[in-house]
Amino acid sequence: MIMEKKIFMVQYSAEQLQEVISAGVKRQLDEFSKHFQPKQPNEYLTKRQVADLFNVDISTVHSWAKSNKIKPLGMGSRVYFLRSQIEESLIPLNQ
Repeated sequence: MIMEKKIFMVQYSAEQLQEVISAGVKRQLDEFSKHFQPKQPNEYLTKRQVADLFNVDISTVHSWAKSNKIKPLGMGSRVYFLRSQIEESLIPLNQ
């Protein structure tokens, strides 16, 4: 036996019902937006781009990668760096 739940809304005018529905939808959208964070696409930089970003020589970028100051990623013979990881590797001075 299936129980059906029926709701009767004789106490609301059309305008009041619209307001109640709008408020409910707004609450749901607000709750959804609290938990939804769109993912930013990864930006990959080459050694040259990292060197240009910091105004250093490519050999410096190679040295940073070799000493694990920045994390290189590879595809074939190409080397890339995630911009977000490069920015995270910066440390504040004078703490």
